[in-house]
Amino acid sequence: MENTPPDGPPPGSPGTRGRVLVVDDDPTVAEVVVGYLHRAGYAVEQAEDGPAALVRFAARRPDLVVLDLMLPAMDGFEVCRRMREHGPVPVIMLTARGDEEDRILGLETGADDYVTKPFSPRELVLRVDSVLRRARAAAPADGTGPLSGGGLSLDPASRQASRDGRGLALTLREFDLLAFLLRHPGKAFGREELMREVWGWDFGDLSTVTVHIRRLRGKVEDDPARPRLIRTVWGVGYRLDPAPESPGTEARPPAAPAVPPAGGRSR
Repeated sequence: MENTPPDGPPPGSPGTRGRVLVVDDDPTVAEVVVGYLHRAGYAVEQAEDGPAALVRFAARRPDLVVLDLMLPAMDGFEVCRRMREHGPVPVIMLTARGDEEDRILGLETGADDYVTKPFSPRELVLRVDSVLRRARAAAPADGTGPLSGGGLSLDPASRQASRDGRGLALTLREFDLLAFLLRHPGKAFGREELMREVWGWDFGDLSTVTVHIRRLRGKVEDDPARPRLIRTVWGVGYRLDPAPESPGTEARPPAAPAVPPAGGRSR
């Protein structure tokens, strides 16, 4: 991990870009992260463990939390869950473990991004910028009003979603993903496209898209194991079908035409 703060004047006075709470029990990591965020124009608070982080969070809610997974007394998963109980807040998790199971659990807990140590502090700042841009984009893009299809209703202005009149508890990424799919019904998108078009990322782990599709299906499908609304298009990615087909079928490429046996004729 780089440990030399960037040279040159900061892009804004500290605090002009928002407030970030950094939770990490490693003083070296915390010092570097805080330094980079401070120079990028963020007001930064620190906490060395879960209980201290929850106290600071309750006293003054930050715009974003950079949260280490491996904390004493209370791990990052539990801290994230408790923060989420008080309302949505963007969370970027840090971990020294790169296991896919941990990454997926972190995302399913409600984290908006996941960075594995060792990491580049410059990249972390870019991730913070990206997540905050999405969190603040509450107004519908290009004047787009409420969206609906397949029994789903979304209001981008109020960030509220429902299915068949029942409210849906969607994370920041889930909401943006569903809104994007509803704006393009019937069109298939690859994971790279979704990462770029929905979250504005030109980098990142593509498995995060797969995780969010699975989580979204768990909230909008009658049977997530046999999705009818958000469908897999084999070899391409995913699409939303506002008029779902029969359950259990997936969009597959057409079968190749039968080849007649050598010397014979097809019938």
